[in-house]
Amino acid sequence: MTTSIDLDITGMTCASCANRIERKLNKLEGVTATVNYSTEKARVDFPETVSPEQLLETVSQAGYAASLPPAPDAPVEDGPVLDPTRALRDRLLISTVLTVPVIAMAMASALQFTYWQWLSLALAAPVVVWGAWPFHRAAWVNLRHGATTMDTLISVGTLAAFGWSLHALFFGTAGTPGMTHPFEFTIERTDGAGNIYLEAAAGVTTFLLAGRYAQARAKRQSGAALRALLEMGAKDVAVLRRGTGGQPDLEERIPVDQLAVGDEFVVRPGEKVAADGVVVEGSSAIDASMLTGESVPVEVSVDSAVVGATANSGGRLLVRATRVGSDTQLAQMARLVEDAQNGKAEVQRLADRISGIFVPIVIALSVGTLGFWLGTGSGWTPALTAAISVLIIACPCALGLATPTALMVGTGRGAQLGILIKGPEVLESTRRVDTVVLDKTGTVTAGQMTLHDVVAAPGEDRDEVLRVAAALEHGSEHPIARAVVDGATGAGLPLAAVEGFTNVEGLGVQGVVDGRAVVVGRPRLLANWSLPLGPDLEAALTRARSTGATPVVVGWDGKARGILTVSDTVKATSAEAISRLRDLGLTPYLLTGDNAEAARTVAAAVGIDPDNVIADVMPADKVAVVQRLQGEGRVVAMIGDGVNDAAALATADLGMAMGTGTDVAIEASDLTLVRGDLRVAPDAIRLARRTLSTIKGNLFWAFGYNVAAIPLAAAGLLNPMLAGAAMALSSVFVVTNSLRLRSFRATT
Repeated sequence: MTTSIDLDITGMTCASCANRIERKLNKLEGVTATVNYSTEKARVDFPETVSPEQLLETVSQAGYAASLPPAPDAPVEDGPVLDPTRALRDRLLISTVLTVPVIAMAMASALQFTYWQWLSLALAAPVVVWGAWPFHRAAWVNLRHGATTMDTLISVGTLAAFGWSLHALFFGTAGTPGMTHPFEFTIERTDGAGNIYLEAAAGVTTFLLAGRYAQARAKRQSGAALRALLEMGAKDVAVLRRGTGGQPDLEERIPVDQLAVGDEFVVRPGEKVAADGVVVEGSSAIDASMLTGESVPVEVSVDSAVVGATANSGGRLLVRATRVGSDTQLAQMARLVEDAQNGKAEVQRLADRISGIFVPIVIALSVGTLGFWLGTGSGWTPALTAAISVLIIACPCALGLATPTALMVGTGRGAQLGILIKGPEVLESTRRVDTVVLDKTGTVTAGQMTLHDVVAAPGEDRDEVLRVAAALEHGSEHPIARAVVDGATGAGLPLAAVEGFTNVEGLGVQGVVDGRAVVVGRPRLLANWSLPLGPDLEAALTRARSTGATPVVVGWDGKARGILTVSDTVKATSAEAISRLRDLGLTPYLLTGDNAEAARTVAAAVGIDPDNVIADVMPADKVAVVQRLQGEGRVVAMIGDGVNDAAALATADLGMAMGTGTDVAIEASDLTLVRGDLRVAPDAIRLARRTLSTIKGNLFWAFGYNVAAIPLAAAGLLNPMLAGAAMALSSVFVVTNSLRLRSFRATT
């Protein structure tokens, strides 16, 4: 048995750090770890033989720090939220102030007064030592553990430029004609050793600090959607305490984490619903836009379900809590989004593996570049320039950020629009999908069946047929059963007790009512019981099917007694949604257990080809339908909402569950559409495809940058300062390109 845990990791500075921690954790027996540099978290599956403390110790031994997540019921500390980028910002500002005059003096001969090099040294030294300290410290920590990272390249590059400049200042001429040093060294160099690189050392440090600050800010913005989701809920709640012995009811305001299932709480206009629950008193309009992306408030009244974190925009409500804390829909949404952000697509794993071996290769290339230039007799100046440029420009930071930042922004934006993407592997599925199979009831239609007619066999009483059928259907949760029961209770018919109730999957129900063995369901079920319909009921059956309605046959004591006609309404948005799915290159199929006539009527209303209607399908056969389409070479997406859709959702290449459906269907799916509006489905596919294209664009830039930049640097065509600026800008480009996903707009 394995346990999953998320660890918060600190001290990582690049993707190779994450790769190193991941390798260390995975060396523990039975441990499977995934470390995400962008989210700074590790998802670890570990057996009982390994303790969380061992995991923390392993991370520490790798040179980093890890901590366990807070308990779900841990109190949230109030107070100002500290900006983690503030220290980096201060370091950048001071380094910039010191670096600007150093670069100015190096580039403008008019500013090169006598002994200007010594002023440059005084200004550059704090930048290279203190400003670049985060790079030096990380490089040293990793070196102690026998590892090299991006910081190794930066530290070695800046210190090499600074060290060579010190050598030139103290042991050679530093570029001022006729100048001798106070230490009376008058060694004349003809190989360029008199040149200094103080502006490169300081400039590279400042550019990289600027890039890291921009990257940190952008990373923080990319996770803003998830933080907003977690902070969306109410902080306190007014619980109603019922008075006893004639005492009045009292309201007690308590922290929301003290709310328990079964508690009744008051929601006034303008307040947030504290937890998932059911309205027991009052009526109002609920604004769920922050949770579902739906801008139109939903009317609620007694017995209506409400979701925590939604806002009451109308009258006073009294709500009974049904799910609290980590069980609420908001908490589950946040968990799904965080799980998706912590996951890794296969393409990201490849990038991480490349990052892990990239640094030693770059160091070898830099040494080789130095040797090549010296071997050609070019002297130390061009040799050092090229070698240091290779070190600095080749940092694989952009490579490590390409996938996780786009995934963070894409999944966060999806959560804001009511689209939950379960993991990065889902993105690839959305690109390849060419066929979409839609369950009819509850997906294309409203799923709210209504009883329209009752046809009794000759000699039978209409109300008796309905009363007996409703008594038996009362034990079923099927939408058709609810329609029959609602029809009977609406007509004021009493429901009799039932004995031996049995649900015949996909066909109907059977049991004993008032001492009679009763069967209610499809004609096929009555045929199994050898209950003939007779000509009158056969005609009624044909009429019902011709109008697209669903007929339900009732029989007992060896004879069919009547036909109940129920029908569903097509959602007003379904036709538009299916048109948009077609525009995305998908071929829609309608799948239902209903009769063919009813299915074709719905298909015609929403624009699905009648040849693509698959009706009279038993729940167990839905999987076979999906597999058959896959066997024809199609990549299949399945959209459904019921328990009987769960297996098909899991079998499909892409499973999409309507959030208004069952928990089983949602659990089996890859994408969850929080709203019941089918138009969210094409939006979800568009967002997933755009996120995938952003990831690929980022990776193309990151790979292309290194492939093009390293030869240019080795050829001596880039000085170290420009190399540092280019490296910093590459990381900033990748992150800001990912942030463009925040502008994604739904069409609903």
